[in-house]
Amino acid sequence: MMADKDAKPLVLESFLPYRLSFLTNIISQDLARLYGEKFDLTPHEWKVLANLKRHANMSAAEVGDNTAMDKVAVSRAVRSLCDKGLVDKIFSQQDRRRSVLNLTNKGEEIYHQIEPLVVGYESDLLASLDQAELTQLDHLLTKLTTRAVKPEK
Repeated sequence: MMADKDAKPLVLESFLPYRLSFLTNIISQDLARLYGEKFDLTPHEWKVLANLKRHANMSAAEVGDNTAMDKVAVSRAVRSLCDKGLVDKIFSQQDRRRSVLNLTNKGEEIYHQIEPLVVGYESDLLASLDQAELTQLDHLLTKLTTRAVKPEK
């Protein structure tokens, strides 16, 4: 395939995927500092914990679908959270091949300690935008996510 001779060269700092990844990495590092040291959680573990708080009785595959994390990352995070006593993993009574994940009481307690920290971080970050910009940002992120998550063919 020949390159379009009129196409502009890639300017990495202006390339949307790079910009989004850069911003995501900065935010993830900041958030990891908030819950990593005090609660000994990795970003993957936090994502699993937060998803299980919102959705009880999830399988590891469902957690992966909700977080866009690969199976190995989900599996490691679940194993670690189970080892730390924050998540229970039991086999489904309907399908013995499927395991069901839920937060333990300790997992719930940890979640409730972390939640105000991450919500405060988000509020501080979004304080740089006015209400119209917040609405537009939400609309644009939804639109881009819908486009990026293409239906299976």
